[in-house]
Amino acid sequence: MATIPDSVREFLGGGRWAHVVTMTRDGEPHVNLTWAGLDGDDLVFASFFDAKRAARLRRDPRVTLSFQAPEYEGGALWPYLVIDGRATVHDGGALEVMDHLAQWYVGPGASYPRREMPAGWTFRVTVEKIYGQGPWNPRWVEMDHQSREAATHG
Repeated sequence: MATIPDSVREFLGGGRWAHVVTMTRDGEPHVNLTWAGLDGDDLVFASFFDAKRAARLRRDPRVTLSFQAPEYEGGALWPYLVIDGRATVHDGGALEVMDHLAQWYVGPGASYPRREMPAGWTFRVTVEKIYGQGPWNPRWVEMDHQSREAATHG
């Protein structure tokens, strides 16, 4: 399990859409877009209707999620975050997970807006690796700092 830096927690707290990559039976990557966020040290997401995603992750629990910053004013590479991990799949509980995530995607104290939903599936990811370009990457921090210095003195 990877230690999750505060910079990653802060980035995910901005309600970033997650691209979830799972593997098909033929070994091909499959990408879905979803809400995802932290619950303690695990990443969580849910689905009300995607039984195929649940089947893929039960067969092969490896999963990658990527998130992109919605804006960036610096001169370094545009921030993005990638998390590799292993997912466990649980039947039901999707509305509860979506309510948990609504605080970042809708607003503090919010609930998922559609209440009459099927039980669905919940996914809990043990974080194994964190990478990408952003404050969690020392090289990016240096590039960002240098680009801001050049803009100030340039």
